[in-house]
Amino acid sequence: MQRLFSIFPSGTAGTALLLLRVLVAILVLVDGSAHWALITSFWIGAVFVLPAALLCAGLLTPYVASLGLLILAGVLVLSPNSDAFHLSCAILTCVVLALLGPGAYSFDARLFGRRVLTVSSRE
Repeated sequence: MQRLFSIFPSGTAGTALLLLRVLVAILVLVDGSAHWALITSFWIGAVFVLPAALLCAGLLTPYVASLGLLILAGVLVLSPNSDAFHLSCAILTCVVLALLGPGAYSFDARLFGRRVLTVSSRE
């Protein structure tokens, strides 16, 4: 899993990635559910809520951002009255998050972050 992330930046870059994760979660939740008439069942609602919650927590971020990309692409294709420019920008934001990773302020950083290895020398 660690090879999916180049680094887990902290500081202002980590804060920016946290804000980007929250932005993508909001886009998936609002754009996905607003372009379909009504959420007709619990399971359709879970399709929007679960990725948004995982993105806010920063758990399995590249996979969930890719899932958000697929959800928004599905809304773009299936919804006849969708704003194509807005949804395309949201899809591009999902791509950026999937490529950048979660940042230091996430569960991914805690679970898959860098480890300190201590190697003892043999004499």
